[in-house]
Amino acid sequence: MPAEPTDARSGSASTAAQLRRATAASFVGTAIEWYDFFLFGLVTATVFDRLFFPRLHPTAGTLASLAAFAVAFVARPLGGVLFGHIGDRIGRKATLILTLLIMAVGTSVIGLLPTYSAIGIWAPALLVIARLVQGLSAGGELGGAILIAVEPAPAKRRGYYGSWPTQGVNAGLALASAAYLLVVHLTGNSLLSWGWRIPFLASAVLLLVGLYVRLRVLETPEFREIRESGQRAGVPIAVILRHHKRALLIGMGALAAGTIPFYIATVFTLSYGPKQLGMSPQIILAGTVVAALVGVPLIPLLGALSDRLGRIRVLKAGAVYMALIAFPFFWLFETGDPVLVGLALVLVLAVGSAVTFGVLTSFLAELFDAPVRYSGIALSYQLNGVLTSAPAPFVAAGLYAWANGSWPVAVYMIVGSLVALVALVAAGRRPAGPGEHR
Repeated sequence: MPAEPTDARSGSASTAAQLRRATAASFVGTAIEWYDFFLFGLVTATVFDRLFFPRLHPTAGTLASLAAFAVAFVARPLGGVLFGHIGDRIGRKATLILTLLIMAVGTSVIGLLPTYSAIGIWAPALLVIARLVQGLSAGGELGGAILIAVEPAPAKRRGYYGSWPTQGVNAGLALASAAYLLVVHLTGNSLLSWGWRIPFLASAVLLLVGLYVRLRVLETPEFREIRESGQRAGVPIAVILRHHKRALLIGMGALAAGTIPFYIATVFTLSYGPKQLGMSPQIILAGTVVAALVGVPLIPLLGALSDRLGRIRVLKAGAVYMALIAFPFFWLFETGDPVLVGLALVLVLAVGSAVTFGVLTSFLAELFDAPVRYSGIALSYQLNGVLTSAPAPFVAAGLYAWANGSWPVAVYMIVGSLVALVALVAAGRRPAGPGEHR
């Protein structure tokens, strides 16, 4: 009876191929989505104050630009609710294709916007609207990307496979930094007149790549089971708020150790370095590219380590690490030496991302039951984003201006680590969820 083992091998090979496609879709699609999202932050910190807020004092213009960057985080919880609902009701795959399309539209529109000199106050207004569109899409993207990778994965390898969306985030940061690095060196008026638009318009080309990869993915097996059994939640957000409030608060808090340092290192430094330290933005962008790329292979190592040691143990170590490097980050960065600046960024964006975000994906997926998992993950990320990610560059700029130094910004990073530690201690005391890996 040779047919039986052949069928088994065929089924196993088919499952492995589907898992590879899901992992690729999670990585590539997330990289493209976050290329779009991060690009806005990079340009915000360098030229948007002059293009869209030229009538303001330079410091006020910088703060206005950082506020425009932050408005996306207002829309992200709305995107989390909307796309979480779609993802839990209709499916993970369809939602991910929709978020990719919306992000590409928002980013391309930014690349075509007239500036303040052309249409006056309408320019910053349209910029904010386009940024809100980006935020809406980002609010639903990462939760779906995590589930596409985690739900088809073997239970004992979910930390490893769940790390792939985070690798995509780092790859998107590297791609955005590299794209902007290619144009930021333009001389004269070239950068301000047309150069900054090129990376935004390139999003339309990247969209085609992302769609090709995501259209080839099958729906996750866990969602297919939910759909076939009729167990879909009627209103996922209501179920989360009624029965999963503790898990939601834990998820939001656990993210703080990574989100505050991440946005200080990627956005605040691009304003603070050139304007306060006289540093070339090219040095910071090049360091960001290197750090993000170093993080890509580190992230799956920490994800796999969490499969052996447990998510909470690794995440606690990550929160302590982020607190310990807060002051050294600024000591290294403020030297202005390209190598030491790059090392500072590696400490946060490579090692820091690996020990926090690389494990948080599978940790969050295991916090929530499958029928509301998309909504739970999305809300954890996006409500945290409103409280930590959005204000981080703005608060850092205000703290630096207040103290005329970076020490309170380092303390701010440490506070984020303490919040995460409290959340992780609480997570260790709650009953384990289905399939949860402690």
